[in-house]
Amino acid sequence: MLKISSLSKSYSKGAVKAVDNISLEVRPGEIFGFLGPNGAGKTTTIKMITGILPIDEGTITVNGYDIEKEPVKAKKSMGFVPDSHDVYERLRGIEYLNFIADVYDVPSKDRKERINKYLEMFGMKEAASEPIKSYSHGMKQKIILTGALLHNPPLWILDEPMTGLDPKAAHLLKEEMHQHCAKGNTVFFSTHVLEVAEKLCDRIGIINKGKIIAVGTLDELRKSGDSSLESIFLKLTEEGSGEYA
Repeated sequence: MLKISSLSKSYSKGAVKAVDNISLEVRPGEIFGFLGPNGAGKTTTIKMITGILPIDEGTITVNGYDIEKEPVKAKKSMGFVPDSHDVYERLRGIEYLNFIADVYDVPSKDRKERINKYLEMFGMKEAASEPIKSYSHGMKQKIILTGALLHNPPLWILDEPMTGLDPKAAHLLKEEMHQHCAKGNTVFFSTHVLEVAEKLCDRIGIINKGKIIAVGTLDELRKSGDSSLESIFLKLTEEGSGEYA
């Protein structure tokens, strides 16, 4: 579903290596957690996956489409929720959702059903008629999530998706993630909440200083003993060691 091969990205004319020759394969039917400290390269990687940033070296394939060679097909195969809440605030919620549905060519019947489903799920039906600039932080997150999932993409790219969500909405989103993957689809998400990743993910990848230092199930990352994901994460990122799994 998502294949990253020998991916690199530098800033400051090559002086800063934000992502350093990483390779990763995320399989159909799994929730994959992408973890790392601040500045580790998570958001840079996600922005290259989604086509926001150009790739310096390497390739990214989404649902069989190269993000550089077939960007439109690759982008139509994914739904992206960024870690910011930059959204068209002058639009009403329903106007924003219909705009996104137009961009992704979602048929009228399907868009109506999906918009109603997610607005109901997130408790946003009444707010949808209000301008987005009047929304709280959490309401903006809900409308962005709804827009990202409207075209029913096989791959969800979620960067800190629980930020700002109330406990009920966060629970319902987790259920949606499980149901999405049960159909053979894929979720790739980043989070700083390690307890969420520990309970939710089928596999986990940890990036530090631009390099992938661990990939595997929680049991594979433990190797021995009954360590929590928090202790594994802290140990690996403090050591900054090479490949762990």
